[in-house]
Amino acid sequence: MKTMSSLRNLGIFVMAFSLLFPASSVYGHGLGIETISSIDVQGKNLSVTIEMPMYFENEQEQLTVTATDNTTGETAKNVTFLIGLFHNGEMIFRNYFFTDDGILPIKIKPTQDDKVTIIGEQDSLLGAWHGTDSNPIEITGALFDSGGLYNFEIEVRTIDEPTNIIENSGVYNADLTIVETVSFMQKDAENNDVEFRLKSYFDAVSNFVYDSEAKEVQFEMPFDWSEKQMSHVNVVHVETHFPKDFVEFLSPSYSGYVNGIELFKSSVSVDDYSEDNERIVHFVLLQDHLRFLKNEMRKSGDSLPDNMVFTLKSSEEVAFPLEAYTKSEDFKINLSWDPLEVQPEIPTNFIFTIRDARTNEPLRNSDYTFVLIQNGNEIYRTTGLAQVGGEFEKFTFSEEQTGPTIIKFENIRNTGQETEFSLVVVPEFASIVLLILVTSIIGVIFVTRQNSFRFTI
Repeated sequence: MKTMSSLRNLGIFVMAFSLLFPASSVYGHGLGIETISSIDVQGKNLSVTIEMPMYFENEQEQLTVTATDNTTGETAKNVTFLIGLFHNGEMIFRNYFFTDDGILPIKIKPTQDDKVTIIGEQDSLLGAWHGTDSNPIEITGALFDSGGLYNFEIEVRTIDEPTNIIENSGVYNADLTIVETVSFMQKDAENNDVEFRLKSYFDAVSNFVYDSEAKEVQFEMPFDWSEKQMSHVNVVHVETHFPKDFVEFLSPSYSGYVNGIELFKSSVSVDDYSEDNERIVHFVLLQDHLRFLKNEMRKSGDSLPDNMVFTLKSSEEVAFPLEAYTKSEDFKINLSWDPLEVQPEIPTNFIFTIRDARTNEPLRNSDYTFVLIQNGNEIYRTTGLAQVGGEFEKFTFSEEQTGPTIIKFENIRNTGQETEFSLVVVPEFASIVLLILVTSIIGVIFVTRQNSFRFTI
């Protein structure tokens, strides 16, 4: 069974992706589904969709290949696929598979056996494997047992009739990802161990390094910059996780780089809401961003690399107001505080507005509960009513109340909905430190189109 954390992060990404691309084209890397949109087979225009789970955590999962006639919208009949599966440059299998109704379900059972075995029936014409509802095709062995990018090569060899064999129909590619989370132990400035985690919705990541002096992390990922490959890469998404109480790397914002080229601000977003004890910084690179990076690399005159080197640097820039959405996205909170540097024994005003997340209008007569939390313990709780939608709360931190602090808004408009921000209360003698914040990726809007979830550019 997937953990609640895995399910929540999967839900966040799926909802986010559904906004980036219309429902008719929600296909691409990292979402467990990709569609080859146009295949010309004997005058028919077909699309082929490959779908599988992003996580192989159960004993058995399912891979589904579907051929659709784009003219009629119905599934194609009597289709034989030649399917090759590749991972890390190695072929896992390459075989013929037949489906009479255009929908090919294949049960996948990863095992420790190095040999890949296909269980089912084979026809006498092409030797294609086929199954039934009660006895589906099953593939067992060492497949989908590690994370990263899996490449499918698809050919259509029959259509309409099982004997209608088609030669040279073309080879088409689709890439799907098995999500993998990898942990890396690193040293902070005081030589203490800090656990970072990387979660990739694209390919496997490696060579992670945290530089405590520069306050930056760096890691690598394989990437093919050829046009053939990039043409069907809709998004590259990687998450960097680290503890919320790791003050050294907490920052108002972060700058992201790939192969030394600075990314757009929209490509890097902070999420303090999805995990209780971790901050997540997301790299989300859309196809336009990837093409920008490729063009910038070409300017050097050097040959294109075969990877991406990601760099994440802390930044002290803060742009008020901060925004955070409730999980349902019914409500949005805008938050600022004054003074900008929050210190003990100096009164801090937390100024906020409760808004309708869809219209952005202030919501009058909004009740709320305002909570401050440090080290897992509440240090302040009060309820209030924002009569015109906007209000403020004042609090003075004591000398003992320094460090990472969660600002939480609970039971907004008596609905039980909540959201939160983070900041660091710095000792009086400290220089300006990471005040920070952030919203969950739920509050970042990549597009203005409304849905149950948004990103912010």
